[in-house]
Amino acid sequence: MKNTFLEIPIPVNEPVKEYKPGSSEKKELKKELSNLKNNEVDIPMYIGNREVRTENKIRISPPHDHSHTLGYYNQGDKSHVEMAIEAAMNAKEKWNDIGPVKRANIFLKAAELIAGPYRAKINAATMLGQSKNIFQAEIDAACELIDFLRFNPHYMSNIYKEQPLSPEGMKNSLQYRPLEGFVFALSPFNFTSIAGNLCSSVALMRNTVLWKASRTQIYSADVIMKVFKEAGLPDGVINLVHTSGRTAGEVIFKHPDFGGIHFTGSTAVFQHFWREIGDNISIYKSYPRIVGETGGKDFIIAHKSADPLAVSTAIIRGGFEFQGQKCSAPSRVYIPDNLWSKIKQNLIDEIPTIKMGNPEDFTNFINAVIDEKAFYNITSYIDFAKNSDKHELLIGGKYDKSKGYFIEPTIIVSSDPKSKLMCEEIFGPIVTIYIYDAEKYEETIDLVNETSPYALTGAVFSNNKEAIDLASKKLENAAGNFYINDKPTGAVVGQQPFGGSRASGTNDKAGSYLNLVRWVSPRTTKEVFESPTDYLSLIHISEPTRLLSSA
Repeated sequence: MKNTFLEIPIPVNEPVKEYKPGSSEKKELKKELSNLKNNEVDIPMYIGNREVRTENKIRISPPHDHSHTLGYYNQGDKSHVEMAIEAAMNAKEKWNDIGPVKRANIFLKAAELIAGPYRAKINAATMLGQSKNIFQAEIDAACELIDFLRFNPHYMSNIYKEQPLSPEGMKNSLQYRPLEGFVFALSPFNFTSIAGNLCSSVALMRNTVLWKASRTQIYSADVIMKVFKEAGLPDGVINLVHTSGRTAGEVIFKHPDFGGIHFTGSTAVFQHFWREIGDNISIYKSYPRIVGETGGKDFIIAHKSADPLAVSTAIIRGGFEFQGQKCSAPSRVYIPDNLWSKIKQNLIDEIPTIKMGNPEDFTNFINAVIDEKAFYNITSYIDFAKNSDKHELLIGGKYDKSKGYFIEPTIIVSSDPKSKLMCEEIFGPIVTIYIYDAEKYEETIDLVNETSPYALTGAVFSNNKEAIDLASKKLENAAGNFYINDKPTGAVVGQQPFGGSRASGTNDKAGSYLNLVRWVSPRTTKEVFESPTDYLSLIHISEPTRLLSSA
């Protein structure tokens, strides 16, 4: 491929629709929710030019109403993973030759489809399949995915423009080749946008992809594939299979053409994959790219000068939006004792007003957690706190799975800053608070830094610049996304590139050019316009020294 300098207009973030009573978008969404609920689907795998169905049908139900059937997906096995790898490898040559302008236009077209005719469908699928309220679905499944699809081609064009110096008499260039082999994209349940970005960002940079979505996100993943197909994505570029992670891994990580993994999920799974890749490193044609965003035990620390209302609002929004099932959700909070009484009262006053229930009721702020496994894991922490003399259950703590997997937004106060509730990722609507001596701010910053193995997001609240500067400096490595006087959630593509390090991942920053450069393998080419014809022509020696004979 020759370097092509394509011009992509500078994108802007997709506006968030408000879904006000009587609005056209609300009417359209209500209609789509009803349509999806009343029509069971049979979701295939997408392998090459085929929609593949099997005899093994797995039921899909809303987390908030597990008695209702939305449809079924077709469960695959190792043979389907092998088919998908073959399809991806067969598609590489044509996809590599298609050119950056056409590749960009495919994904820009996908953005327009989601912004327009598919907006209600992808939001409704996310609301029903993942139990997101309308505003969480709108900012995720619609706006953020649209942003990824618009911003990434712009970043690609800037990457291609980055070229080396060419002194007189020669031309130097960088060719941004795709990785050899195929890339495995493994996406989580909690963000439809992340699922769409993990596979499309890799494909944009000329790679072909085997994509496996979380089983609890397959319902909206199917909409994403339909959009890509309608936008003109060629067969085999992105292949979506529905298997267990173990089944996929047993084939993928032992295949010589494995070129890389683009992952969002748990730290334990990512570390397991890393070990497996390391064990098989000698069989691969090249060193695979390993890119992952994993867990978080995200924090808020308030200085004694902070605004109590701002802190309590950040706790509620950051900790309980989408039931705390965000990698960035603050689940450990450090409050100085001089502010605690006001913050405590704010929480006691506000949290009971939060409505919980079915996302089809647009007034519900809290919905259900994703499945029964998550329900039991999250509630085990509540039960632990209830039976511990080091923890006080301040608000919430009730749960019920009779109809859906509902857990109240819960505030726990811990007298132990190293309690497992302060250290372990819970991924649910639980926020644990530690009250510290207001005069021990610096010591508490050190505590924040050393308590958790994660380093994804964090926030400091203060009206004192020196206190902010101190936290920013001492917590430099404690969060890949650091927020000042704001909740540590809600990163926007193009504004706050997202990712963390330590146990939170490789910090390759989705929503920026930094992620895209991980999916290319540059080749340097030097062309001279007049080749040397004398081996001494460029050596400034008045009398050449003869080679000495060894005799």
